[in-house]
Amino acid sequence: MPSKTTLVQNPADKETIMNLKDYFENTMGTGVLATADGDGRVDAAIYARPHILEDGGIAFIMLDRLTHKNLETNPYATFLFMENGEGYRGLRLFLKKLREETDAERIASLSRRCPGYGEARGAKFLVVFKLEKILNLIGPDKPDIRA
Repeated sequence: MPSKTTLVQNPADKETIMNLKDYFENTMGTGVLATADGDGRVDAAIYARPHILEDGGIAFIMLDRLTHKNLETNPYATFLFMENGEGYRGLRLFLKKLREETDAERIASLSRRCPGYGEARGAKFLVVFKLEKILNLIGPDKPDIRA
């Protein structure tokens, strides 16, 4: 039976970030990143599990498509992650963009896909967010992360 670690109230604390790192390294599922442009027009796209960086940033690798364009005018996003398996288990992360990086070597080192995937699809960006709030997919506001 998996162990349970309850997150603390402050989503930016080191323990919360480490719990998220363990969670996303060990939990398979489907993720959706939702953004809106500066006029409030909403988009949602399937995204892989985020990378939890040493500085506590939550990072996604993205192409220069609608999600990336939206983040140029509106820094807020929500990542919904539904765990594989029965029922509706998972998390919702409420995020604010901090920065983006274009270092191809760093992006390649974080990529979970085979080397060279998507090269013909254009420039890639490592977009780093601050975690502002975390909730369960459904249910109580205080999430449990199973590592």
